[in-house]
Amino acid sequence: MRIAPSGYWRYAAQQRDPSRLCARAQRDAVLIPEIQRVWRANLQVYGADKVWRQLNREGVTVARCTVERLMKQLGLAGVRRGKVVRTTVPDHATPCPLDRVNRQFKADRPNQLWVSDFTYVSTWQGWLYVAFVIDVFARRIVGWRVSHSMRTDFVLDALEQALYARQPERSDTLIHHSDRGSQYVSIRYTERLAEAGIELSVGNRGDSYDNALAETINGLYKAELIHRQAPWKSREAVELATLEWVAWFNNHRLLESIGYIPPAEAEANYYRRLANNTVNVA
Repeated sequence: MRIAPSGYWRYAAQQRDPSRLCARAQRDAVLIPEIQRVWRANLQVYGADKVWRQLNREGVTVARCTVERLMKQLGLAGVRRGKVVRTTVPDHATPCPLDRVNRQFKADRPNQLWVSDFTYVSTWQGWLYVAFVIDVFARRIVGWRVSHSMRTDFVLDALEQALYARQPERSDTLIHHSDRGSQYVSIRYTERLAEAGIELSVGNRGDSYDNALAETINGLYKAELIHRQAPWKSREAVELATLEWVAWFNNHRLLESIGYIPPAEAEANYYRRLANNTVNVA
């Protein structure tokens, strides 16, 4: 390769003294460690859009195209979701409640609408199943459980965790929505919901869109954690990793549907506005 002597000496001088670099190169040198830090701090799942938004949240002013260019240069990329696999086994012999949601996954406050579903994880010890309960208002995961079986007990355990964590008031209407899986329409599960004063809603048969929000969370869980860190050796490894992912998801992950803020922050903003309104009225 033939290189002009002047070009070589200019490059050598810039390596000795970075102040000789052009303004763009100097700015890139400052941004690259910040981009790498945000990408690594968020489980290495963020693409350019969320890395850019997180940097701006932290006060680092940068153009989205610059983040995209530097991430491409560094070989950093976000995760991509795979295909959805059907896990629901409907119980045709059990009468199903009405669909009270009709694909309108919106809530005006926390503890107004919960959605539930479960997914599967392959391990060296066999199949595991992971159930989630999600509060629709801020997409916060309020209950979850890992199990070796798909029996009613394990989705009931996720519900119990949600009830303990949220302590929903009986005076406020709360709807629990799921698909027609036999676990969710079982007598034990529906009786527990009734005991807690929660109205049951079930989607139509064979239509994944009727529980789309829960399936979206399942998809993010699989793409951001399960597929990236496979193979999984044991239930204990999956449980620990799921615990860490749920904590990150609730407290740090930026969600487009709620304005690119984490679920915990969205709920904190709601209760802050509620408190301010109460003070103003008083």
